[in-house]
Amino acid sequence: MQFIVDESAGSAVVEYLRIAGHDVLAVSEAMPQADDQDILARARSERRILITNDKDFGDLVFRSGQSHHGVVLLRLHDESPANRVRVMKGLLEQYADRLADHFTVATEAAVRIRPARPLP
Repeated sequence: MQFIVDESAGSAVVEYLRIAGHDVLAVSEAMPQADDQDILARARSERRILITNDKDFGDLVFRSGQSHHGVVLLRLHDESPANRVRVMKGLLEQYADRLADHFTVATEAAVRIRPARPLP
């Protein structure tokens, strides 16, 4: 799968996904401190699923109507790198086939998946 990992999600998630064989663009490496709209636009143009801890992406998608190829919003009580990786691993094991073109919110206890708006 192709992902773009926002700086807020952390380098441990980037490392885990790369080791697992995914194509990963790390915002911290490729476009540090980029604006959220620019990150979402790049993710959409490269057909990458965005992984983030930043709720602002939910606002861009649902309030501003920005299209996307998929967003995974990690809403965790335990923000440790190990827990972020654990949640991502579980998410991929159970829901990998449903992440593209959906807005997914993942917590330690639950996963909510909503369809994306159609691309223009």
